[in-house]
Amino acid sequence: MTGRYLLAIDAGTGSCRAVLFTETGEQAGAGQREWTHREPPGVPGGQDFDVHAGWQAIAACVRDALRSADNGADNGAGATGDQVAAVAATSMREGMVLYDASGREIWACPNVDSRATAEAADLIREGAAAKIYAEAGDWVSITAPARLRWLARHRPDILGATASLGMLSDWIVYRLTGQHVTEPSCGSSSGMFTLASRRWSPSIPALCGLPAAVLPPVADPGTVVGEVSAAAAALTGLRPGTPVTAGGADTQLGLLGAGAERDEYTVVAGTFWQNTVLLAEPLIDPEVRLRTLCHVVPDEWMLEGIGFYCGMSMRWFRDAFCDAEVALARRRGVDPYVVMEEAAAQVPAGAGGVIAILSNVMNARRWAHASPSFLQFDLASPAASGRGACVRAIEEAAAYVARGHRDIITSLTGLRFGEAVFTGGAAKGRLWPQIMADVLGVPVHIPVVTESSALGAAVCAGTGAGLYSGLLEPRPGLRRRAATFEPDRAAAAAYDERYAAWREIYQRMLDITDDGLLSPLWRAAGA
Repeated sequence: MTGRYLLAIDAGTGSCRAVLFTETGEQAGAGQREWTHREPPGVPGGQDFDVHAGWQAIAACVRDALRSADNGADNGAGATGDQVAAVAATSMREGMVLYDASGREIWACPNVDSRATAEAADLIREGAAAKIYAEAGDWVSITAPARLRWLARHRPDILGATASLGMLSDWIVYRLTGQHVTEPSCGSSSGMFTLASRRWSPSIPALCGLPAAVLPPVADPGTVVGEVSAAAAALTGLRPGTPVTAGGADTQLGLLGAGAERDEYTVVAGTFWQNTVLLAEPLIDPEVRLRTLCHVVPDEWMLEGIGFYCGMSMRWFRDAFCDAEVALARRRGVDPYVVMEEAAAQVPAGAGGVIAILSNVMNARRWAHASPSFLQFDLASPAASGRGACVRAIEEAAAYVARGHRDIITSLTGLRFGEAVFTGGAAKGRLWPQIMADVLGVPVHIPVVTESSALGAAVCAGTGAGLYSGLLEPRPGLRRRAATFEPDRAAAAAYDERYAAWREIYQRMLDITDDGLLSPLWRAAGA
């Protein structure tokens, strides 16, 4: 390996990753750590992000990525920080960090924090939520306005001490460089941007009692915003002075890394599934179901519906029920999901009648998910409705959610999607892409690199390092496909019937959950 590396750091909901890429977009090394977020005592629905443990995990991932890199030598020495040309960060959206005047982090939460139920309800009752949605493109359920109001009501000491605010990808940049800066894609997930101008709103922060001076400057993705500090270098193994560029939000960078173009239906499938289309203008859903955010590319916006915990559901099932599959995978030297999908592939379309109730189709104004459930086991046939059937049911449920979001996007835009792109962790297998093709009824394309969010961050790093003339230069190569899955006619017809039934069954399960007899998978603040 004689070229220079590009480093992407990705802070997702369920894990953090560091991935090294070559200049030509080939993955050379990686490190990953799974993490969870704690619920603070006495704060129902709240989740805190542990900045200290999180930064230690990220630094370990960077060291692992360098150590695991194939440098072309026979000594297995890996790569050194001197070989990294530039770094960029990406993260889950909506998660945010507050800092005091000394730069110390004083409060942080991940995207799934939903403590601000009463404050979101206040914004809705006042009519402010509708105004925010019209300007910023997202409802107040898990964005900054309601959370900042919660702090004003419950922790005024923290809000009063706040001197700067940033999103989680911005926090990674801060930890690397000491610089406070945001960019439009993750910044707009705060719910405090004016989408049309791709900058902080002049009015929304004031609704939260937030001074404009607290908001960091906005830089375009791919712009150098700082250098790796000596302290960050000592912890990560990077070279002090390595350029750090503005990256972006995980989904938008996933679209960049997959080479997505306008008017294409793309599913970025990680812990959450983002079901998306890129548009030439910020289209706002008049029924307040989906959300709109800035894309990383100037003059483009993303309309999306979120499949809540679609990927996390599979991880939960692995950890809760699949000890045997994990052990077998360890003996075979493969990922446990490979063994799980092999079992699921033995079950026909429809999962032997087993139905998974997990994520709901998004409705931002009333975003609630039924209690996690599996329905309709056949007690007379354990083999036909056992773990393999449950794995398949999880995958089918996620595909139904993707179909529901596609249909909403079609109704809003008038676009007809004759194909789809499927990228992210769920696209690495063979069964899930086929189920997607069968449920959507169209060919499903898999990019060569499915770590698309990290690859998109690497493109930002390469642009800042001068290796690319701009974010779109690598797009032709990024559109190369590793595989295309064609829909099976018989399975597609079966899924057409099962999808309608799944929607009705899900609604009835949601009704039971709303009655308080069961606990929901998740309920957004104000839902």
